[in-house]
Parts: sequence; C-alpha cells; structure tokens
Amino acid sequence: MKEITLEELLEAGCHFGHQVTRSNPKARDFIFESRDNIHIIDLAKTKGGLEEAAAFIKALASKGGSLVVVGTKRQAQAIVEEEIKRARLASSEQGGEKIFYITNRWVGGLLTNFAEVSKNFKKYADFVTDLQDDEVKARYTKKEIGGWEKEKNKLENLYGGVAKITKMPDALFIIDSHLEDLAVREALVMSIPTVALVDTNADPSIIDYPIPANDDAVGSIKLIVDYIIDAWIEGRKEEVKQREVQEKKEALRLEKAKVKEVKEKAKFVKKEAKTAKIEKKKVKK
Repeated sequence: MKEITLEELLEAGCHFGHQVTRSNPKARDFIFESRDNIHIIDLAKTKGGLEEAAAFIKALASKGGSLVVVGTKRQAQAIVEEEIKRARLASSEQGGEKIFYITNRWVGGLLTNFAEVSKNFKKYADFVTDLQDDEVKARYTKKEIGGWEKEKNKLENLYGGVAKITKMPDALFIIDSHLEDLAVREALVMSIPTVALVDTNADPSIIDYPIPANDDAVGSIKLIVDYIIDAWIEGRKEEVKQREVQEKKEALRLEKAKVKEVKEKAKFVKKEAKTAKIEKKKVKK
C-alpha cells in the first residue's frame, strides 16, 4: 500500500467537519479544534483510521471475502460506481464478483432478512434473462413485456449493485455512517464488520474501523474511496497469487503421488516376476 500523507488529506478537504452545534459528543476524540463554528478534524487520526481500515480490507480481500460498498449520497454515487468497476477490472472479477455496491438507497432487511430479500435478486435475474430471449417474448403481448421492463428497472434501481451476491457479505464499507444508520444497525445485529467514513455528527463507537473525515466534500470522498479500493485490489491480487501457489503445490503433490504409484507398481511387477521365476525353477526340479 502506498502511504497517504497529511498534505493529501488536507488538500482534499478531509479536515472540515460539521457545525459545532451538530457534533456528536462521541466524536470529540477526532476533533482538533473548532474554527468559525466549524469543527476541524485531526488529520493524524484520519490517516491512522484510514490505514487501519485499508489493512483490514486488504486482508479481507486476500482471504476471498466479500464486500458491499454503500454510498447513496449524491456526492458519492458516481465515485462508488466508478471505483467498483475499477476494482472488478483490476482483479478480473467477471461473473464471480466479491465486491458489490449500493448507490440508490439501502433496502431494509438486506442483512437481517437476507433469505427473503435475495428472492428479489432471482426475480431480477429472471426478468433480465426473459427480456433477452426472443422466443420467450414471442409468447406474450407487448403490454406484458412492457410490464416486465418496468418491474426489471424497478428491481435494478434497488438491487442492481448487489443482485449477484449469493450470501451475506463479510463486511460493509459505508460512506457517511450517520446517513446510512439503517445499514450500520443491521450490520451490528448480524455481527458484520463495518468500515465507514465518520464525520463529526456521527457516532464512531459503533463502527469497527472508523475513518474520521469530511463525508460531504467530493474530494474527501474520492481520496478515501480510492485508497480503500486500492487496498481491495492489492488483497485480491494476493489471493490470486496464493491460489496459484496452492495449485502448484497440489499439482506437485499429485505428480509425486503419481511417480510413487509408478515406482510401487514397478516394484510389485518386479517382485511378481522374481516369484514367478522361482516357481518356474521349482517346477523344473
């Protein structure tokens, strides 16, 4: 991982918190000072939190874990979608994604009622498949197909970024833990680790890996999301290397086993031939 500097955090505007009157008392440890009624975040704490969070994300990715990135606020939506594409391309995740995203709104029950909500994922996949099949569409009216389109678009709007998830995620990365309070609470109930951008109006104590920083400025969001996704990509590359090493070890083990089997067979054949030779001598006598 490249080291992030305090200057980079300062230039991105990560130090600007909320108004003093809107601050959460539990966030006071992250506050450096107040200036013109605005809290200034201690960037040393931001740097420490970001590096700790990135280390966790890298380790998660290297073990083949899954991650859902939640960024529904307007400033974060495009950044999250762009970074997810970059992560998938860089780690060659085609069809077997490990990283997912939500940029419209958090659907209640996604974690606490996963079995029920995941039925909608299948419904969405069925609509996508049927709408691409001309033979299926030929058996229905234009009105019915139009209804499918509307339903598919509705489901895509809600679940498009997580539609391919097959089990509960191993962690959440949340932009603005205060705004995404429902996601945070569901993760707490289900004991799913959380990494989150935590501003001065939020409670950092309920986040496993809080990153104290400005969660409104595009520059701040971009810098932090980039850094976390870089950690994810590095972790995924490590997982690929580890898998390749394991595959080589397994291939070597099988090769050794095969050689041993051939040797054992040759030894057995030799022994059988020797026994047959002895038996033949006995018969001659």
